[in-house]
Amino acid sequence: MKKEITYGVVGLFIGIIIGLIVSPMTLGTRPMSFAGSMNSTVDKHFIEQMIPHHEGAIAMAELALQRSKRPEILSLATNIIEAQQKEIVQMNQWYSNWFSSSIPVHSMGGMVMSGMSMGSEKELEILRNSKDFDLEFIRQMIPHHEMAVVMAEMLETSSNRKEMLNLAKQITISQSQEIETMRGWYTSWSVIK
Repeated sequence: MKKEITYGVVGLFIGIIIGLIVSPMTLGTRPMSFAGSMNSTVDKHFIEQMIPHHEGAIAMAELALQRSKRPEILSLATNIIEAQQKEIVQMNQWYSNWFSSSIPVHSMGGMVMSGMSMGSEKELEILRNSKDFDLEFIRQMIPHHEMAVVMAEMLETSSNRKEMLNLAKQITISQSQEIETMRGWYTSWSVIK
């Protein structure tokens, strides 16, 4: 599952980069404007993909607030909602300022590509109906966070915008820490079962 996610994200970014390389060459664009264009496109694409990704995590976390009885999960869910809602607001503002538009509606469903549909209605339904909600929540949230970390790490190597680099670093650090915490819970709680 993790390999599929990684390959999907890598393939997506490679496709964008190849398209950016080929397009300016055929149009006779100067290399300097190409570099700026590529970074701008990477930032734009990241925001278009990360917002629906965050929305999927928020939907799962909101469900956790309703279903979980463990204080650890309730605290994690609250943190996910607060942090990712704040990041969504910031990314929407940047997108509007930098690209003079709002995020296209078609981008909001973009995470369905390449096995990246975590937080989808199907996944939420599985989570909603799970007999052991907390373990299923962790089972779904770990790869969801791993995907965000992969996307953020790729952004760190592709963007020139300080704001985007700071966001990428913040996502990588916070979600990596949450992944390790959830893995520990999963191991402990699976044994108790």
